[in-house]
Amino acid sequence: MKRAYGALGFLSRALEVVVAVVCSIIAVGVLLVVLEANPENTIVEAVLDAARWLVGPFEDFFTLDDRKLEIAVNWGLAVVVYVLVGRTLANLLRRPGP
Repeated sequence: MKRAYGALGFLSRALEVVVAVVCSIIAVGVLLVVLEANPENTIVEAVLDAARWLVGPFEDFFTLDDRKLEIAVNWGLAVVVYVLVGRTLANLLRRPGP
């Protein structure tokens, strides 16, 4: 695959890094909820606060009986959307001009 250079190539790569960090925060948040991490812990609280903010629009997308499963599904959907949108935008930035 040919690498994109210049400002748009840098922007494309930066976008991919941001999407990876966002998705990592959400994934760690899911693990902390599913594994019942101590919500009083400062690190757990910070990660969960960041993850909740990032998945805001997806918070109650599906309503399930099991709260852990509901978070895993809704937050997992947010990860999928972030990846799809991020990859699409990054690919558009890499496209050669006219």
